[in-house]
Amino acid sequence: MRIALLGGTGDVGEGLALRWAYHTDHEVVIGSRDPDKARTKAEEYETELSSRGVDCKINGFENEMAADRARIIVLAVPAYHASDTVEAIADSLDDDDILVTPATGMQRDDDGFHYHRPGAGSVTQLVADAAPENVPVVGAFHNLAAGRLADLDADLGIDTLLVADDDDAKDIVRLLADGIDGLRPLDAGGLANAPEIEALTPLLVNVAMHNDGLHDLGVRFD
Repeated sequence: MRIALLGGTGDVGEGLALRWAYHTDHEVVIGSRDPDKARTKAEEYETELSSRGVDCKINGFENEMAADRARIIVLAVPAYHASDTVEAIADSLDDDDILVTPATGMQRDDDGFHYHRPGAGSVTQLVADAAPENVPVVGAFHNLAAGRLADLDADLGIDTLLVADDDDAKDIVRLLADGIDGLRPLDAGGLANAPEIEALTPLLVNVAMHNDGLHDLGVRFD
C-alpha cells in the first residue's frame, strides 16, 4: 500500500516514514509545501535505510501531488496547519482514501505544556470537519515520541490509540500500525474519544521534561 506523509519532513513524519520503510513493504511518499524540501528529505531517508541494508525508493512531492499518489494520507503537520492542509489537498482525495491525523494542540506556559482543545472538541474532529464527506478520518500516532520513533535502533514497545467512526478505515490503519515492530495499535472507539487521547501528549511531554532518562517516553497499557 502507498502511504503519503504530508509534513513528512518533520519529526513525526520522519519517524513514521523510516519505520514503515524499514519494517514493511509499504511504499512511502513524502509530502511538503516545498517540493524541493520533500525530495531532499526523501533522499536522506533512503540513505539512512540503505546504510541498514534496505533498498527502497522514497519519492518527495508537493503535498497535493503526494496525496494524489496514495491511498493512506497521514497529516504529519502541526495542529494549526491540519485543517488548511486538508482543504489544500481536498481535490486530490478519492472516496477510497483514508486521512490519518496524529496532531495534538498544545500550549506552553511557565508550568509546562497543556492541551489546547479546539472548539470542534479535538484536532481529529477538526480534520474530519475539513475532510470531503466520503473520506474517512482516523486519529492515530498521537502520543509517540518522535526521537524514539525515528531511531531505528530503539525498541518501541509502546501502544498507539486509534479512533474513527468508520470501522473499515480504522482496521486498515490498525494493520498499518501493527506492521511497525514494537508498536501495538489499540481501538479507543469513535472520534468523540479523540480529546482524551490528544490530551495525553502534553502530559507525556511534561513527565519527560521533569524526569531523567524519560525523554522518549511512550505509553503501554497492561
